Amino acid sequence: MKLWILLQAEGGGIMGQVFLFGSIILIMYFFMIRPQQKKQKETKNFLEAMKKGDTVVTIGGIHGKVNAIDGDTVIVELDKGMKIKVEKSAISAEYTKKATGTK
Repeated sequence: MKLWILLQAEGGGIMGQVFLFGSIILIMYFFMIRPQQKKQKETKNFLEAMKKGDTVVTIGGIHGKVNAIDGDTVIVELDKGMKIKVEKSAISAEYTKKATGTK
């Protein structure tokens, strides 16, 4: 009888640890993993929706307008006749939204 009570008490401790470990993983998911996935999805949608004439900002801080899109590269017009070719991944969705005042 004493052995059964002892085993039951140890099992409760293990269940408490499993619950604590599970809750830590759940908290990490909602505060770290989920927001990062949401930000990546928004960035992907922004780059796919980019079109000629849009004002953009590169991750290097260069402001300009999209002149042409060719696959993974973008021609950005800085001034009349001055154009640079950058990778699509170098266009910052966050900085562009701040510069244009959109959400």
